[in-house]
Amino acid sequence: MKNQIKRQESIIQFFNHLKSVRTRKGLSQGELASRTGITRQAVSAVESNLYLPTTAVALRLASVLACRVEDLFSLTPTEDIIEGALIGRLSQAETPRQPTRVKVSIVGKRTVVRPVTDLGEQLSFAIPADGYVAETQDRLPGTNVRVRLSRDRDAIQQEISVAGCDPAIFLAGEYLRRQKDQTTVVGWPMGSMAALQALQRGEVHVAGLHLVDPTTGESNMPFLRRHLKGSGYEVVTFATWEEGFLVRPGNPLSIRTAADLAESTVRLINREEGSGARVLLDQRLQASGVEPSQVQGYDRLAFSHFDVARAIAERQADVGIGIRSAAQLFGLDFVPLQTARYDLVVPKPYLQSHPTLAHLFETIASGPFRNEIEALGGYDTSETGKVQALRVA
Repeated sequence: MKNQIKRQESIIQFFNHLKSVRTRKGLSQGELASRTGITRQAVSAVESNLYLPTTAVALRLASVLACRVEDLFSLTPTEDIIEGALIGRLSQAETPRQPTRVKVSIVGKRTVVRPVTDLGEQLSFAIPADGYVAETQDRLPGTNVRVRLSRDRDAIQQEISVAGCDPAIFLAGEYLRRQKDQTTVVGWPMGSMAALQALQRGEVHVAGLHLVDPTTGESNMPFLRRHLKGSGYEVVTFATWEEGFLVRPGNPLSIRTAADLAESTVRLINREEGSGARVLLDQRLQASGVEPSQVQGYDRLAFSHFDVARAIAERQADVGIGIRSAAQLFGLDFVPLQTARYDLVVPKPYLQSHPTLAHLFETIASGPFRNEIEALGGYDTSETGKVQALRVA
């Protein structure tokens, strides 16, 4: 009985295409049997999954049918299930059995699951899923969900999850992938403070931020020294970029300073609270003596530099804070306000435990990658790869 169960299990593990290939070639079971030197009953048994052919028989069948053995018999992929903590929310599917596409990342000792749609409307169609969740009801963030994987576990183990707002992080991922075949970098769009909070909650491997201290003019380090305890973090510069007003071509409303945003004809598209762009805007409004309530559109939010640029390009707004490269991409004019350093923060234990995370920082410091992002416009890579001192002796 045990042998019979084992035999049935081994047969179930195979896809059998013999009948479809035979009929496509116009052969009967008897004709195929005669040409391969086996009985018609044996051919029938193989096609009915009652008999698993030996290697010699499979090779003879493939030879007669002028195809590969893999065209006749192939392994059935076994279903690989992983369980992880849900970040974000699984929304109700349009159809009862429609699965939700998700990304899965191993962050320290946690397995984190996040819907692909959290990447945004464009990237959710460009970034492949790691697996699928088939849930019949909404699931709240933090609850565990079971994911049917569509990628190899080793590939998922190497995936690097980055929170931040610099879209060039995907380029870093492509350069890294050229060196490490299975390594992918997924950039989750969010503002600087939200990115750091996600890092502290153990939801991502790396957080990117650009927050300029208004008193010292220093990027990021004053903020990090206030919010990070201990010395268990590495801070590495990604690049320095220009931040300013994104306006329509020709700057028809002559927007130059934050005081101009109080004009009744000016419509702002803002960033979410905690983002570097929002911090810069609030600092400039305060310095100009302008209250947020005086600015039309202050409460209208976009959640990335590209979303700000797109809203202005589509004439849904007149101005917003963003980076020069976003303005160039959408054919907008740019009014510079400041330069800021975009730094990546990573817990030191992750650099030891993650199989390829250290290679990401080697990649961004490489000459070819630095040349690439400088060509985007608005980036200065003179400090790219530099480790910043989190603690002052």
